[in-house]
Amino acid sequence: MPLPRPRDLTSLVLRTDFADDAAWEALRAAFDEDHATFVSDPRFADVGIAALMHEDNAAAEDEKLVHLFLADAAALADPRHHLLAVDLYDEPGRTFRVPPDRFPDVSANLCLANLDFEDYADSVDETGTFRGFR
Repeated sequence: MPLPRPRDLTSLVLRTDFADDAAWEALRAAFDEDHATFVSDPRFADVGIAALMHEDNAAAEDEKLVHLFLADAAALADPRHHLLAVDLYDEPGRTFRVPPDRFPDVSANLCLANLDFEDYADSVDETGTFRGFR
């Protein structure tokens, strides 16, 4: 189950919950498509972070991802659609939530390596969501 490749300078947004197609479309509409490569492939239904890390580790060096975002059951059920950011490089498996209004900056800075995953993950609120730097 190799991970899909995002378009250049975008982040992969991988759908892992397939219970509600309308929620998926609403989530997509909430996010800036200039910063995302949306993938809806049923083979990733209910895939866990450990399996994603395993697939990324098995990839050729030039095919590895540094991070990705999951449109998981929580993101699709919540009308605010907070994606789950997943680190695949520095601290594989570390996560935080990202609301749509913060996604363009988070995605761009991670893609360009202007900031590291930990910069965002260390700045989350009590719910584990990045809402901006304090």
